[in-house]
Amino acid sequence: EAESWRARKDGSRFWANVAIDAIRDAAGQLGAYAKVPRDLTEKRAAEQKLRASEERFRMLVQSVTDYAIYMLDPTGHVSSWNAGAERFKGYRADEIRGEHFSKFYTDEERNAGIPRIALETAKREGRFEAEGWRVRKDGSRFWASVIIDPIHDDNDELIGFAKVTRDLSEKRAIEEQLRQSQKMEAVGQLTGGLAHDFNNLLTGISGSLEMMQVRTAQGRMDDVDRYLKAAQGAVKRAAALTHR
Repeated sequence: EAESWRARKDGSRFWANVAIDAIRDAAGQLGAYAKVPRDLTEKRAAEQKLRASEERFRMLVQSVTDYAIYMLDPTGHVSSWNAGAERFKGYRADEIRGEHFSKFYTDEERNAGIPRIALETAKREGRFEAEGWRVRKDGSRFWASVIIDPIHDDNDELIGFAKVTRDLSEKRAIEEQLRQSQKMEAVGQLTGGLAHDFNNLLTGISGSLEMMQVRTAQGRMDDVDRYLKAAQGAVKRAAALTHR
């Protein structure tokens, strides 16, 4: 039995599966051969097309460097590794294949069982998606967006998981800078308003003291008590303002 090209009468070729059986008589003597060719041209073309498609997909995945794209077996062990995964996490493909993907999680998340929960969620709900800290080969951390999808065969049997990781460290740093900027702006507005109100109170205190000085110089002590109470009231309001 073999497969190879065969020729038709018109000279065209077809891919054939050929089986040849020896036909023997009762005494075991060879009498003839039975030959059964089967035309597999269409099947072979479909298989070649599928292989070409898979190769293009493999090359596409391997060329992506902005995302870590890799496969896990049903138990969570790494079975493929692209250039983006190597760039993000620092492991070469030959270093990481066969290792469990929980290796990329922090100790805290491993102890909490997050890797196991991620696979169970993906299997149950059809996808797991989250953000969190991940660990590179050198021990440094980066903030990652993670998507895990289950992969099934034609019989709907789970054969593994596709995992896509994106490094969001720079985006997160920018968002944190924006939050800090907004906080500083809010603090600036608050302190600006406080300074304005406090300045008004100081103006009232200063004005009352000046009037007390004038009245004292004039020997008119009847108004001094009124200005003193006004100054004391402004002092209390200032104290309340700073307390708030």
